[in-house]
Amino acid sequence: MEENNKGQKKKDWTHTIEVAGSELIKRIKELIKEGNIRKLIIKKETGEVLLEIPLTAGVAAGGAVVLLAPVLAALGALAALVARVKVEIVRIDDKPPQE
Repeated sequence: MEENNKGQKKKDWTHTIEVAGSELIKRIKELIKEGNIRKLIIKKETGEVLLEIPLTAGVAAGGAVVLLAPVLAALGALAALVARVKVEIVRIDDKPPQE
């Protein structure tokens, strides 16, 4: 757990979304731009982990997308092979995400 600037503990919250393989890159870029994500885990529908992407909290959104260009290229190849994937999102937040 991390502390925010008010001395309060920040917790990690995890939730999972399902996306079509063809939409994977677009959705990952959107998530990275949100900026409060610690880790993305890409899984098959069966739950088998395909790729785990650690992200540094506080990295500028534009910089993160540029730094992750090779990973996004690999995701593009992966997306061509799978119909649907689950994306497990680990967020750093003061409260859980609204679903």
